[in-house]
Amino acid sequence: MQKHNLAFIDIETTGLDVMKHEIIEIGCVITTPKLKIIEKFELKIKSENIENANPVSLRVIHYDPINWDNAISLKDGMKIFSKKVKDCIMIGQNVSFDSGFLEFAFIKTKFKNNMHYHKLDTISIAWAKLHKNKSVTHFSLRELCKYFGIKNEHPHGALSDAYATYELYKKLMSL
Repeated sequence: MQKHNLAFIDIETTGLDVMKHEIIEIGCVITTPKLKIIEKFELKIKSENIENANPVSLRVIHYDPINWDNAISLKDGMKIFSKKVKDCIMIGQNVSFDSGFLEFAFIKTKFKNNMHYHKLDTISIAWAKLHKNKSVTHFSLRELCKYFGIKNEHPHGALSDAYATYELYKKLMSL
């Protein structure tokens, strides 16, 4: 029996380059191994170098500086995040992207990544379970949510995407 809680995580960034761009939002849904929600949270992170942001990335995530007026520093955000996800298995849609940025943030802020070393990727799970299904041709979160009838209230909002990933994982596990 699995003993680790699960952390469905999504981050929003100022671009795609982990060395140049920054995490500006972290969304997380923590569940028991049986997928009962324990906690949902979102952290808005204040950008230190918004001038380096990719304008396309900011447009995709609907970035408006007003929504980041009460944002916290990356260091404060990673301190909170690190405590909340301790011993959890990370699950994400394209988990390597999110985990790459998070690993860099842990190093930069000198906080230990306390998550379990296993990570699960819903794209990989979806491909394994659905690649022979001719009606599924794209494995993006948007397309998989559409296929399964999952409503994502605010696409490219970290908490909304994390919750949609949680719902997607439940659907995939029931196949």
